Amino acid sequence: MFLNIAMLLSFHFFWQQITGSSIHRYLWSWVLYKNLVLEIGYLLDPLTSIMLVLVTTVAVMVMIYSDSYMFYDEGYINFFFCYLSLFTASMLGLVLSPNLIQVYIFWELVGMCSYLLIGFWFTRPSAANACQKAFVTNRIGDFGLLLGPIAKSAQFPLHIWLPDAMEGPTPISALIHAATMVAAGIFLIARMFPLFQMLPFVMSIISWTGAITALLGATIALAQKDLKKVLAYSTMSQLGYMMLALGIGSYKAGLFHLITHAYSKALLFLGSGSVIHSMEPIVGYHPNKSQNMIFMGGLRQYMPITAITFLFGTLSLCGIPPFACFWSKDEILVNSWVHFPILGSIAFFTAGLTAFYMFRIYFLTFEGDFRGHFFDDVKKLSSISIWGSLEFNKEQFKLDKKFTLYPKEANNIMLFPLIILTIPTVFIGFIGVLFDENTINVDFLSYWLTLSINSFNYSNSEKVLEFLFNAIPSIIIAFFGILIAFYLYGPNLFSLKKENKKLPFQSKIDVILKSFSTSIYNWSYYRAYIDGFLFFFFIKGLRFLIKIVSFIDRWIIDGIINGIGIFSFFGGESLKYIEGGRISSYLFFIIFCMFFVFFI
Repeated sequence: MFLNIAMLLSFHFFWQQITGSSIHRYLWSWVLYKNLVLEIGYLLDPLTSIMLVLVTTVAVMVMIYSDSYMFYDEGYINFFFCYLSLFTASMLGLVLSPNLIQVYIFWELVGMCSYLLIGFWFTRPSAANACQKAFVTNRIGDFGLLLGPIAKSAQFPLHIWLPDAMEGPTPISALIHAATMVAAGIFLIARMFPLFQMLPFVMSIISWTGAITALLGATIALAQKDLKKVLAYSTMSQLGYMMLALGIGSYKAGLFHLITHAYSKALLFLGSGSVIHSMEPIVGYHPNKSQNMIFMGGLRQYMPITAITFLFGTLSLCGIPPFACFWSKDEILVNSWVHFPILGSIAFFTAGLTAFYMFRIYFLTFEGDFRGHFFDDVKKLSSISIWGSLEFNKEQFKLDKKFTLYPKEANNIMLFPLIILTIPTVFIGFIGVLFDENTINVDFLSYWLTLSINSFNYSNSEKVLEFLFNAIPSIIIAFFGILIAFYLYGPNLFSLKKENKKLPFQSKIDVILKSFSTSIYNWSYYRAYIDGFLFFFFIKGLRFLIKIVSFIDRWIIDGIINGIGIFSFFGGESLKYIEGGRISSYLFFIIFCMFFVFFI
């Protein structure tokens, strides 16, 4: 109810800003102590209005979706919607904050709510560990002004909490990855962009951090088997694109991608939730089974609406025109290439990887044959590797279809948000494109953002034909990635491999490809070895240091003090028998000491 009102107000404020209304900033005195004055209030400018619309629309869709998805959960009524509402309110407070003190208050509230929601199923040890990991990692990031956004937005090297955050309910994953926690870091950098713009070294750090994060997230996502974790690493990679854009000074492109990615990723996560919801009665409720793409396949014939909406989100994230992410991602690719070709090369290569792993998800989940009946015997399935085949011997493993369950399409309450989110996934990208050449040479989004801070030096927007011409390389790279994914994981519409006709050098090529694919698979499976490195050097190292400190404290410091006490005790006990009050005893002790000293 209140969130719907907030959404309507957000659209009202947004309309006011785009029609030329002035920026509103109201402050009230909060703390007055001598010369110290702390103020609270709100700031309403074009950036705030855009973020308000983004947060409220995604949150409303997640709320509607959760009403059905979480209906049978024990904490559905008592806790879930309380945490969800507080999470959304904290993000709205962060967006509206006019100063850093208020930003920090809501920043910590967002972190606290993420802790509660990621660990919502805290009786599961993995969920309890995941929420603690997210909380500690973000507390480490909050030590610094720049490290805070890096941790919140899951940038390298503080990205390790994001995949584990998938232990929370799927609607929460959608909200975290689309419009709240990870968006908070990007928003803070965008809000403080004029400050960072005066520090070229900091801008360089932001751009290179974004580029490394984008590439790292894409490479780790290549061979993941968990549906939600692949999407999590995809989010990490796309956030890297946004950081890269902000770091090279492309303010509009970074925020543009934040908007387009939010709706596309919300659609993908809710679609994955629909898949998981239908798989749970068949393979079980543990994430290792219900979220494992090994047990999926062929779901398009059972869940056609989920499949088509998921495909739209996939095409958008791959940068295929005319879907939303195409317009924003391609602008980042072109701007990064112009700024520094090495950054541009990383961005273009990552775009190809994105197309590959996103269509890998789609083919493994929705195309081919349904493999959910083999969940009790994993050996019946060929292992999913980066180049592996998913074919299985149908003659050897015949199914009795009379007594088997198959996935079902989600109910209308869950399908409604998917259909609604498809609309911005397809059309919202056009707000950043210039169509009318006779009017002012600035697209809608650039015009709105220019109203926020007039000092930004926005370049004139490209015409549509010029933009599409410059986008040809990125489209070719994306289609190349899709073709590789189709060859490796797509439905066998025609035979691409000839049997019994191996060329003399084909065996050597197979060995090279196998070793290469194994190394990539291990890189992805072990999360680029970063988690292991951090576990060994930080967790084990800290435990070893604590053991050393404990040993020193127990056996050296306490040992010296305890030794003095024991020596004093026995010394006192010895003197107690000597000091009896008899003169003969004192004379005997003196004579004994004299003889002792004399002989020494």
